[in-house]
Amino acid sequence: MTLNGNTLSSIKNGEATLTAGTDYTVSGSAVTISKAYLAAQAVGTTTLSFNFSAGAAQTLAVAVVDTTAPSAGGFKVQMYNSSTAAAANTLSPKIKLMNTGTTAVSLVDVKLRYFYTIDGEQTQSFFCDWSQVGSANVTGTFVKLPAAKTGADYYLELGFTSAAGSLAAGESIDIQLRASKSDWSNYTQTGDYSFNAAGTAYADWANIPAYISGSLVWGNEPS
Repeated sequence: MTLNGNTLSSIKNGEATLTAGTDYTVSGSAVTISKAYLAAQAVGTTTLSFNFSAGAAQTLAVAVVDTTAPSAGGFKVQMYNSSTAAAANTLSPKIKLMNTGTTAVSLVDVKLRYFYTIDGEQTQSFFCDWSQVGSANVTGTFVKLPAAKTGADYYLELGFTSAAGSLAAGESIDIQLRASKSDWSNYTQTGDYSFNAAGTAYADWANIPAYISGSLVWGNEPS
């Protein structure tokens, strides 16, 4: 901080005031935000407001990342779409999840996300037609993005129940799924982030990110 003879009076996160000596410490013109405080914040950007005895408040944007080590193992996702039509009343990706690590991974800790545009707000339904771990052990949750991204305003998050067990090192499972809207209106698949208009067989597909215990281990999210 450049104090110009002033003093730091408070630091705020929105309406909440941080506690001096606990959430942060001040030494001369340097402020240290405690690791414990940052660990309690949501992953993403936390904006702190520094208020002084005189002059305008100043803001500091802090990038909060999850550095917790994920479960041992690594993943690769392969995918192709059963229907590559520009418009379809059903999303129907076929997904192969591969454990490329050296140890088994508990599937209950695993999430996959298929990003797309809904093209008309409706209630949606998820169907798992087949998987080696049992269709009933594959879950699907529809999540609306707080702000639309390139090729996506929703994602379908795939997960697993504890009954799905573990995926051994070097092994893979298939997930054949469908998603539809309650009125069976079309999704416009062209331009959807996770859609592959050209694929007709399993191939590596980074546009379906995979997570272990909340940490991204494969692929990329839309920007």
